Amino acid sequence: MRIARFSHQDAIKYGIVDGTDLVVLEGDPMFAGFDTTGERVPLSDIALLAPVIPRSKVVAIARNYRDHAAELGNEVPAEPMLFFKPNTSVIGPGDVVVLPTQSQRVDYEGEVAAVIGRIAKNVSAEDALDYVFGYTIANDVTARDLQKTDGQWARAKGFDTFCPLGPAIETEFDPAAEVWIETRLNGEVKQRGLLGDMVHSVAEVVAYASAAFTLLPGDVILTGTPAGVGPFVAGDTVEVEVTGLGILRNTARDA
Repeated sequence: MRIARFSHQDAIKYGIVDGTDLVVLEGDPMFAGFDTTGERVPLSDIALLAPVIPRSKVVAIARNYRDHAAELGNEVPAEPMLFFKPNTSVIGPGDVVVLPTQSQRVDYEGEVAAVIGRIAKNVSAEDALDYVFGYTIANDVTARDLQKTDGQWARAKGFDTFCPLGPAIETEFDPAAEVWIETRLNGEVKQRGLLGDMVHSVAEVVAYASAAFTLLPGDVILTGTPAGVGPFVAGDTVEVEVTGLGILRNTARDA
Protein backbone atom coordinates (compact mmCIF):
# COMPACT_ATOMS: atom_id res chain seq x y z
CA MET A 1 0.00 0.00 0.00
CA ARG A 2 1.35 3.40 -0.98
CA ILE A 3 0.40 6.26 1.34
CA ALA A 4 0.72 9.89 0.26
CA ARG A 5 0.45 13.10 2.24
CA PHE A 6 -0.85 15.87 0.04
CA SER A 7 -2.38 19.30 -0.24
CA HIS A 8 -5.76 19.73 -1.90
CA GLN A 9 -8.09 22.73 -1.76
CA ASP A 10 -6.06 24.39 1.00
CA ALA A 11 -6.19 21.29 3.23
CA ILE A 12 -3.52 18.73 4.10
CA LYS A 13 -4.77 15.17 3.75
CA TYR A 14 -3.58 11.57 3.51
CA GLY A 15 -4.53 9.09 0.84
CA ILE A 16 -3.89 5.65 -0.62
CA VAL A 17 -2.49 5.74 -4.14
CA ASP A 18 -4.82 3.82 -6.46
CA GLY A 19 -3.73 4.12 -10.07
CA THR A 20 -4.08 7.76 -11.07
CA ASP A 21 -6.18 8.63 -8.01
CA LEU A 22 -5.81 9.02 -4.28
CA VAL A 23 -8.39 7.40 -2.00
CA VAL A 24 -8.66 9.95 0.79
CA LEU A 25 -8.19 8.73 4.37
CA GLU A 26 -9.91 10.04 7.48
CA GLY A 27 -6.57 11.08 8.98
CA ASP A 28 -2.92 10.16 9.42
CA PRO A 29 -2.99 6.36 9.02
CA MET A 30 -0.13 5.95 11.47
CA PHE A 31 -2.50 7.07 14.22
CA ALA A 32 -6.01 6.95 12.75
CA GLY A 33 -5.88 3.73 10.74
CA PHE A 34 -7.02 3.26 7.17
CA ASP A 35 -10.65 4.34 7.26
CA THR A 36 -11.53 6.27 4.12
CA THR A 37 -13.81 9.26 3.55
CA GLY A 38 -15.23 7.89 0.29
CA GLU A 39 -13.56 10.70 -1.65
CA ARG A 40 -11.23 10.10 -4.58
CA VAL A 41 -8.91 12.81 -5.86
CA PRO A 42 -6.91 12.65 -9.12
CA LEU A 43 -3.17 12.80 -8.57
CA SER A 44 -3.07 15.52 -11.19
CA ASP A 45 -5.14 17.78 -8.91
CA ILE A 46 -2.97 17.60 -5.78
CA ALA A 47 0.45 18.68 -4.56
CA LEU A 48 2.48 15.96 -2.91
CA LEU A 49 4.03 16.88 0.45
CA ALA A 50 6.70 15.20 2.53
CA PRO A 51 5.00 11.89 3.41
CA VAL A 52 5.86 12.38 7.08
CA ILE A 53 7.02 15.24 9.28
CA PRO A 54 8.85 13.53 12.16
CA ARG A 55 7.37 14.60 15.48
CA SER A 56 10.65 13.78 17.20
CA LYS A 57 13.73 13.14 15.04
CA VAL A 58 15.44 11.98 11.90
CA VAL A 59 18.16 9.45 12.71
CA ALA A 60 20.77 8.88 10.03
CA ILE A 61 23.47 6.24 9.58
CA ALA A 62 26.89 7.30 8.33
CA ARG A 63 29.30 5.23 6.23
CA ASN A 64 26.94 2.28 5.90
CA TYR A 65 28.27 1.35 2.44
CA ARG A 66 31.92 0.36 2.15
CA ASP A 67 32.35 2.03 -1.23
CA HIS A 68 31.00 5.34 0.09
CA ALA A 69 33.25 5.25 3.15
CA ALA A 70 36.21 4.54 0.87
CA GLU A 71 35.46 7.38 -1.57
CA LEU A 72 35.67 9.87 1.31
CA GLY A 73 38.79 8.25 2.75
CA ASN A 74 37.06 6.84 5.83
CA GLU A 75 37.06 3.47 7.55
CA VAL A 76 33.83 1.52 7.88
CA PRO A 77 32.70 1.77 11.51
CA ALA A 78 32.42 -1.50 13.41
CA GLU A 79 29.00 -0.42 14.68
CA PRO A 80 26.44 1.87 13.03
CA MET A 81 27.48 5.51 13.25
CA LEU A 82 24.45 7.61 14.20
CA PHE A 83 23.72 11.30 13.74
CA PHE A 84 20.60 13.47 13.73
CA LYS A 85 18.92 15.77 11.27
CA PRO A 86 16.29 18.12 12.73
CA ASN A 87 12.68 17.76 11.60
CA THR A 88 12.92 21.34 10.29
CA SER A 89 15.24 20.02 7.57
CA VAL A 90 12.42 17.95 6.02
CA ILE A 91 10.88 18.98 2.70
CA GLY A 92 8.79 17.08 0.18
CA PRO A 93 9.00 15.97 -3.44
CA GLY A 94 9.32 18.91 -5.80
CA ASP A 95 10.31 21.30 -3.03
CA VAL A 96 13.44 23.42 -3.40
CA VAL A 97 16.71 22.70 -1.62
CA VAL A 98 18.06 26.05 -0.46
CA LEU A 99 21.84 26.23 -0.63
CA PRO A 100 23.15 28.14 2.40
CA THR A 101 25.55 31.03 2.03
CA GLN A 102 27.81 29.48 4.70
CA SER A 103 28.78 26.57 2.44
CA GLN A 104 30.73 26.41 -0.80
CA ARG A 105 29.97 22.73 -1.46
CA VAL A 106 26.64 20.98 -0.93
CA ASP A 107 26.35 17.29 -1.83
CA TYR A 108 23.47 14.92 -2.62
CA GLU A 109 23.24 11.51 -0.91
CA GLY A 110 20.43 9.23 -2.12
CA GLU A 111 19.07 6.84 0.51
CA VAL A 112 16.24 4.56 1.60
CA ALA A 113 14.38 5.81 4.67
CA ALA A 114 12.44 3.71 7.16
CA VAL A 115 9.47 5.36 8.88
CA ILE A 116 8.83 4.13 12.41
CA GLY A 117 5.22 3.16 13.09
CA ARG A 118 5.13 2.45 16.83
CA ILE A 119 7.19 3.07 19.94
CA ALA A 120 10.44 1.11 19.77
CA LYS A 121 12.90 0.76 22.64
CA ASN A 122 15.54 -1.94 22.93
CA VAL A 123 14.01 -3.99 20.14
CA SER A 124 15.93 -6.91 18.66
CA ALA A 125 17.09 -7.01 15.06
CA GLU A 126 14.79 -10.02 14.58
CA ASP A 127 11.75 -7.93 15.58
CA ALA A 128 12.87 -4.49 14.40
CA LEU A 129 11.04 -4.43 11.07
CA ASP A 130 7.75 -5.02 12.90
CA TYR A 131 8.14 -1.45 14.20
CA VAL A 132 8.50 0.05 10.73
CA PHE A 133 5.34 1.56 9.25
CA GLY A 134 6.81 1.79 5.77
CA TYR A 135 9.60 3.13 3.60
CA THR A 136 10.28 6.17 1.48
CA ILE A 137 13.18 7.86 -0.34
CA ALA A 138 15.51 10.43 1.18
CA ASN A 139 18.25 12.77 0.06
CA ASP A 140 20.66 13.33 2.95
CA VAL A 141 21.82 16.73 1.71
CA THR A 142 25.19 17.65 3.23
CA ALA A 143 27.31 20.79 3.36
CA ARG A 144 30.50 18.81 2.79
CA ASP A 145 32.94 21.62 3.56
CA LEU A 146 31.22 22.41 6.86
CA GLN A 147 31.12 18.71 7.74
CA LYS A 148 34.92 18.69 7.52
CA THR A 149 35.59 21.97 9.33
CA ASP A 150 33.00 21.74 12.10
CA GLY A 151 34.19 18.40 13.48
CA GLN A 152 30.63 17.37 14.25
CA TRP A 153 27.82 17.23 11.73
CA ALA A 154 24.81 19.03 13.19
CA ARG A 155 25.14 22.14 11.03
CA ALA A 156 26.41 20.40 7.87
CA LYS A 157 23.50 17.95 7.87
CA GLY A 158 20.83 20.05 9.51
CA PHE A 159 20.15 23.16 7.44
CA ASP A 160 16.52 23.83 6.55
CA THR A 161 15.56 21.87 3.37
CA PHE A 162 18.44 19.38 3.82
CA CYS A 163 16.20 16.31 4.19
CA PRO A 164 13.94 15.82 1.15
CA LEU A 165 11.57 12.87 1.65
CA GLY A 166 9.05 11.24 -0.68
CA PRO A 167 7.22 10.78 -2.84
CA ALA A 168 5.11 8.49 -0.61
CA ILE A 169 5.38 5.78 2.04
CA GLU A 170 5.26 2.19 0.78
CA THR A 171 4.04 -0.16 3.51
CA GLU A 172 4.76 -3.39 1.59
CA PHE A 173 8.35 -2.64 0.63
CA ASP A 174 10.79 -5.48 1.33
CA PRO A 175 14.27 -4.20 2.26
CA ALA A 176 15.64 -7.73 1.87
CA ALA A 177 14.69 -7.86 -1.82
CA GLU A 178 16.96 -6.78 -4.68
CA VAL A 179 16.58 -3.03 -4.36
CA TRP A 180 18.57 -0.52 -6.41
CA ILE A 181 19.25 3.05 -5.33
CA GLU A 182 20.06 5.39 -8.20
CA THR A 183 20.79 9.12 -7.95
CA ARG A 184 20.80 11.30 -11.04
CA LEU A 185 22.10 14.86 -11.36
CA ASN A 186 20.37 16.65 -14.23
CA GLY A 187 19.60 13.24 -15.71
CA GLU A 188 23.12 11.83 -15.42
CA VAL A 189 23.54 8.79 -13.17
CA LYS A 190 25.88 9.55 -10.27
CA GLN A 191 25.05 6.86 -7.72
CA ARG A 192 23.88 3.32 -8.27
CA GLY A 193 24.02 0.70 -5.57
CA LEU A 194 22.17 -2.21 -4.03
CA LEU A 195 20.43 -1.82 -0.70
CA GLY A 196 21.74 -5.28 0.14
CA ASP A 197 25.30 -3.95 0.06
CA MET A 198 24.77 -2.04 3.30
CA VAL A 199 27.22 -2.93 6.07
CA HIS A 200 24.41 -2.94 8.63
CA SER A 201 20.93 -3.96 7.49
CA VAL A 202 17.78 -1.90 7.99
CA ALA A 203 16.75 -4.21 10.84
CA GLU A 204 20.14 -3.89 12.49
CA VAL A 205 20.21 -0.09 12.37
CA VAL A 206 16.65 0.22 13.72
CA ALA A 207 17.54 -2.11 16.59
CA TYR A 208 20.81 -0.30 17.25
CA ALA A 209 19.17 3.12 17.30
CA SER A 210 16.39 1.89 19.58
CA ALA A 211 18.99 0.76 22.11
CA ALA A 212 20.24 4.34 22.37
CA PHE A 213 16.98 6.27 22.40
CA THR A 214 13.27 5.60 22.13
CA LEU A 215 11.99 5.71 18.57
CA LEU A 216 8.55 7.28 18.25
CA PRO A 217 5.87 6.90 15.57
CA GLY A 218 6.82 9.15 12.67
CA ASP A 219 10.55 9.09 13.38
CA VAL A 220 12.59 8.52 10.23
CA ILE A 221 15.73 6.39 9.89
CA LEU A 222 18.04 7.22 6.96
CA THR A 223 19.92 4.01 6.20
CA GLY A 224 23.03 5.28 4.39
CA THR A 225 24.16 6.10 0.88
CA PRO A 226 26.22 4.21 -1.73
CA ALA A 227 29.27 5.62 -3.50
CA GLY A 228 29.02 8.45 -5.98
CA VAL A 229 28.07 11.39 -3.79
CA GLY A 230 28.95 14.77 -5.20
CA PRO A 231 28.09 18.45 -5.35
CA PHE A 232 25.11 20.17 -6.86
CA VAL A 233 24.51 23.86 -7.40
CA ALA A 234 21.67 26.30 -7.96
CA GLY A 235 19.51 25.27 -10.91
CA ASP A 236 20.46 21.59 -10.67
CA THR A 237 17.86 18.86 -10.31
CA VAL A 238 18.60 15.79 -8.19
CA GLU A 239 16.51 12.64 -8.66
CA VAL A 240 16.77 9.67 -6.33
CA GLU A 241 15.06 6.53 -7.62
CA VAL A 242 14.60 3.38 -5.55
CA THR A 243 13.15 0.10 -6.77
CA GLY A 244 9.58 -0.13 -5.52
CA LEU A 245 9.51 3.35 -3.99
CA GLY A 246 9.45 5.66 -7.01
CA ILE A 247 11.40 8.86 -7.65
CA LEU A 248 12.19 11.75 -5.33
CA ARG A 249 12.96 14.88 -7.34
CA ASN A 250 14.17 18.25 -6.04
CA THR A 251 15.83 21.29 -7.54
CA ALA A 252 18.25 23.67 -5.84
CA ARG A 253 18.53 27.42 -5.53
CA ASP A 254 20.83 29.77 -3.69
CA ALA A 255 19.66 31.29 -0.42
